[in-house]
Amino acid sequence: MSTEHSIEDSIDKAATTVGSVWPVHSFVTANPLSGFEDVPFSEAVTQAADLVGGRGYPTPETFEAALEGGQIDPAVLDAELAERGYEDDPDALLERMAAGDESGPADAEADADTDAARVDRVLTKWLSAFLDEGQAHWPMPDREDGFYSAFRSMAAYDGQIPDDGIVADLPESPVEAIEAALAPYSESQLVPIFEEQLAALPGWTGFIKQRAADGGEWQSAYPISLDGYLAARLALLDAFGVDIAPSTGSKGDEAEAADELAEAFLSAWEASYRDELVDRVAAESEALDTSATTGRPEAQLVFCIDTRSEVIRRHIEATGDYETHGYAGFFGIPMEYRGYDAEVAVDACPPIVDPQHRVSEVPTGGDAKATHDRWSRFREAAGEAIEALKTNPATAFGFVESAGSGYGVALAARTLVPRRVADLLGTADDAVPDTHEFCDQVVHHQHSYAGDLPVGLTDDEKVEYAANAFGLMGWDEFGRLVVFAGHASETANNPYDSSLDCGACAGNPGGPNARVLAAICNDETVKSELRDRGFDIPDDTVFVAGQHNTTTDEIELYDGDVPESHADDLDRLRADLAVAREHAAAERTGEEGSAAVSEAERRAADWAETRPEWGLAGNAGFVIGPRELTSDLDLDGRAFLHSYDHSTDPDGDALEAILTGPMVVTQWINAQYYFSTVDNAVYGSGSKVTQNPVGNVGVYQGNGGDLMTGLPLQSLLAADDTPYHQPLRLSTVIHAPVDRVTDVLADHAELTELLDNDWLSLTVVDPTRDHRAFHYEEELTWTPASERVEARPETPAATAVADD
Repeated sequence: MSTEHSIEDSIDKAATTVGSVWPVHSFVTANPLSGFEDVPFSEAVTQAADLVGGRGYPTPETFEAALEGGQIDPAVLDAELAERGYEDDPDALLERMAAGDESGPADAEADADTDAARVDRVLTKWLSAFLDEGQAHWPMPDREDGFYSAFRSMAAYDGQIPDDGIVADLPESPVEAIEAALAPYSESQLVPIFEEQLAALPGWTGFIKQRAADGGEWQSAYPISLDGYLAARLALLDAFGVDIAPSTGSKGDEAEAADELAEAFLSAWEASYRDELVDRVAAESEALDTSATTGRPEAQLVFCIDTRSEVIRRHIEATGDYETHGYAGFFGIPMEYRGYDAEVAVDACPPIVDPQHRVSEVPTGGDAKATHDRWSRFREAAGEAIEALKTNPATAFGFVESAGSGYGVALAARTLVPRRVADLLGTADDAVPDTHEFCDQVVHHQHSYAGDLPVGLTDDEKVEYAANAFGLMGWDEFGRLVVFAGHASETANNPYDSSLDCGACAGNPGGPNARVLAAICNDETVKSELRDRGFDIPDDTVFVAGQHNTTTDEIELYDGDVPESHADDLDRLRADLAVAREHAAAERTGEEGSAAVSEAERRAADWAETRPEWGLAGNAGFVIGPRELTSDLDLDGRAFLHSYDHSTDPDGDALEAILTGPMVVTQWINAQYYFSTVDNAVYGSGSKVTQNPVGNVGVYQGNGGDLMTGLPLQSLLAADDTPYHQPLRLSTVIHAPVDRVTDVLADHAELTELLDNDWLSLTVVDPTRDHRAFHYEEELTWTPASERVEARPETPAATAVADD
């Protein structure tokens, strides 16, 4: 039999096909097919369909609705179809696509009576008990010994497990158990077997993969690994007599033809959106040459590149002489953060970045702290008492008898008049100081460590983070007020609330990161160093942190340290932010004025509201360039916007940082929304109405089974079978010399792999070439956008940039 080394290597290889899954309380939007990004998109979705049964393209009905709604340009569609050799009219081809769908493998309805299903039930029972993060009252015994050891000690007492095969006498080592289970199979079958077994419960295995890789506090206390999981699974399969020989099979010809048609329709839909976006950006690029320079703005506000920021930024700019900018919402500070009331620290940075610092809130004392602590203790004690009464068998019935009527009134009020309940609770909350009012952040380097991370930042690191921020955004002027606005959401009774928070902060609020950067930039030592680097920061510039509530569009400013000299500036800004809030809320809710704000607040407070806000639904584009390119455009909250000025970045260093960081993160977000929309049963999480939270780590549909991995239906659909989110791959548009973009891509194979394999598209509007647009084809070749219908990569037009 194979050695331990080859088994572990085979597991690692097989695990690449399973996307990582983060806990639902810190939801990270990620491409569920990230392990397939090394192959073309069309091949990836086929391979994933064979492995997990997931659909890879929108349905024919979705394409038909897009065509009828004008979202697909008929001329563009004709060109895409002709390129693939199709001459029939689109309606006939949609019928053929539908027939191909029906001829493909039937949706696998799990038979609850099969032995494999019984294995899944036993395994998920123990996984949920072991991986629980503080929700269960009776967690799995012996968790500190690790999952495999705990399972091994409990298996003999589980009456659902047959006392047969390996499980009757499990070896101490998980690798030994795997070797015993795979004894009849050749080494060449290891990876296919592991792939199928990991894909059998992709939610749980993706969560195990991420937790083991992250190595956080829960993993340290209760370790689990993929080899331990596979050992338990294979032992159970052996006990139930389930054949684990890898299956072979592929789609039929009709199904493959249907996918080819779907690819043509999808490409045409994407090109229709992209062409309009590029044309608008190119027109604005030409206008930049003749636009008059403006004076110093009243204030500058930096928002996350999040698509929801596009809406509020438009309305803020319309209220006065304000500049807004886009920057990744963790504000370039890769930190682990622990708030004053938090039980554990969280990674407040994207998953593609490792935290480099530990920053914590430390109370400064005073009446505000005392008031906050008093209310916190009261709420905690009350919550614990009520929870104990509800869950203790000896007291539960008495509790219901005595408290039932009061509970009934409270439930009715929350359901029938959520806005009034929210007002009452809000009034109470207003009396309790927020932690930022009495806590400082430990930003300065403490010469100590929290785990492996240094506490705080050195002066040199502070200067670098501030310089990187201004360099990436291309700043050369500063207002009296500069606001860094992180963002968070507000919602009631929603397991997926963190999916509405900052994607750049790993599903956490961005306010703490904004506070850190503001503190850094207000440091006089940092300001002096920045001036030496060419950033001319006036003496009267004050940096302020804030947080944008994306559900209600309220922007809270953390202004405790702002000097009295700027009080009038703050008052004026607050008044204008209130006006912008009304207009942004009106755009989102369809109401007007204060009624729009009231409706947004109702949605945030209503515990029966399945759609408090749309999140990033609709995302389709990413524009990298100066704000002037998009400030006069209504992009309908569909585009990520990152500030960038190519004229201040001659070496392309800032562009490189944007493409290797924010562009990759936005592609992850876009892919999560895409796949959750095209096959919600496999890649999403179904309806919120039937979700059940489990272990504070995820949700089930029903009362057990696999963890659901993606977004709920209500985050994607306007109504049953009517997508609100248009499932399109990301279209990135960059305002820069095309040669500079090529140089960056040439140094990063991971980026060209994504582009060459059609996971996103890239178009450059080149201000140095008469503002012409060039579309990336493959292998670092470009085609002038106007020639794309006639010219393809194999033609001379593909290298037109080099000869232009």
